[in-house]
Amino acid sequence: MSPVLLLLLLGLLCFICLRRKRRPGEAPLVSGWIPFLGRALDFGRDAQAFLQEQRRRHGDVFTVHLAGKYLTFILDPLLYPSVVRQGRQLDFHQFADTVAPPTFGYPPVRKGFPGLSEQIIRSFQLMQGEHLGVLTESMMGNLMLVLRQDHLCAGGGGWTSGSIFDFCNSVMFEATFLTIFGGPERGRRHEGMEDMREDFQRFDRMFPLLIAQVPIGLLGRTRAVRSKLIDRFLPDRMSSWTGTSQLIKTRSKLLEQHASLRDTDKGAHHFAILWASVGNTVPACFWVLYFLLRDPEALQAVRQEVLEVLRQSGGEFSPEKDLALSREQLDSMVLLESSISEGLRLSSASTNIRVSQEDFSLRLNAERSVSVRKGDVIALYPQSMHMDPDIYQDPQSFRYDRFVQDGRVKTDFYKSGQKLKFFLMPFGSGTSMCPGRYFAVNEIKQFLSLVLLYLDLDLQPGQNRVSLDYGRAGLGILLPNADVRFHYRLRAASQSPAE
Repeated sequence: MSPVLLLLLLGLLCFICLRRKRRPGEAPLVSGWIPFLGRALDFGRDAQAFLQEQRRRHGDVFTVHLAGKYLTFILDPLLYPSVVRQGRQLDFHQFADTVAPPTFGYPPVRKGFPGLSEQIIRSFQLMQGEHLGVLTESMMGNLMLVLRQDHLCAGGGGWTSGSIFDFCNSVMFEATFLTIFGGPERGRRHEGMEDMREDFQRFDRMFPLLIAQVPIGLLGRTRAVRSKLIDRFLPDRMSSWTGTSQLIKTRSKLLEQHASLRDTDKGAHHFAILWASVGNTVPACFWVLYFLLRDPEALQAVRQEVLEVLRQSGGEFSPEKDLALSREQLDSMVLLESSISEGLRLSSASTNIRVSQEDFSLRLNAERSVSVRKGDVIALYPQSMHMDPDIYQDPQSFRYDRFVQDGRVKTDFYKSGQKLKFFLMPFGSGTSMCPGRYFAVNEIKQFLSLVLLYLDLDLQPGQNRVSLDYGRAGLGILLPNADVRFHYRLRAASQSPAE
């Protein structure tokens, strides 16, 4: 027998001997036959279909072996509150502290930097409350800057062809960067932004593998690309930028307090903020704009709402003038917000993660509990709820007014006759809820408002309908499996909303 074959047989024997076995009180176990990977390949191909198949076989609670981890999925949204409020024995930060540092290239924060993790978490309050108004105003100005210079003057008044994802990416990436990190000392826009955006996309394509803890050295040029991106945020370079948000100013000061942090470590922290700011926002903009362009009634209704909000405040739209929408005006656009919520419902595939701190019995409701081992992961997968026909009628369809009732945002959704506490979860829940969610929704609203007001847009004919790419399942908003061609031109001031 050859040595290679002998090693393979020994490895298989070890796998069989050490294979996890279900204990009394534990959820049904879905382990698969591939060592270490378990059912990771099946999950990666189509997470929603895989989980629904396991749900039909095992019920709403089951444990899956995925890439060396055991994840207990809880798919019944009526059970979600039991998990979210279980803060003592189920912890989110352990997972984040394990995967984020090697992904973005900085040392673990909770080891060797006392108090820094808590200070960083508190700094996210600078994206909420009164600070949100400042960010909203800055984002509006930066969106107008990029749109005006790159798109509103394109084509000389005629039609310009492009791709929706590339369009959303080029505008939102730069406008968000300027809003969060500031602009150059001279001029209003950074040089080399297109190169940076391309490097970001190269990194982002490897992001799921990095989160899965695949060593970066096995991912081709990913380490070099990441280093190039981190270099953009070195302290000497950032010190000359103007208009930097209070969030970044505060985080920079916190990082400067720790002498053992290298400049590249500090740059890596800022790079992580960039990914958090645009990694999901850009695809969210794509999906909502794509859905609106496929639904003329929705496009007209949302555009009419934006114009009406302007008129109510005494403003008039003119394509020659820059527009400023206040936070209060954005809050009043319920059809636009509903369209965004519907787009997020259809495209988000985040996983809410909690790591068990000990062996214990997790009480799910008055009649039911499940035994959990220390180190196991409790996972909520909201896409299963978002696509549940018992909660959302015809869940595969885009309905721009699904989240509107009597002219207000609708928050009453039911399953099995019971009102749901959690019914839409693109931003996580509890301690894992995205701290920048208010800013994210605001900037999506701003982007869509400006695009719909300033531009006529139309899908180019003869294209197949795009679908979700599950390569990022579990990590937020899914990318499209292909880009979509469209054309656009500057709208005339005399056009009515229906034109």
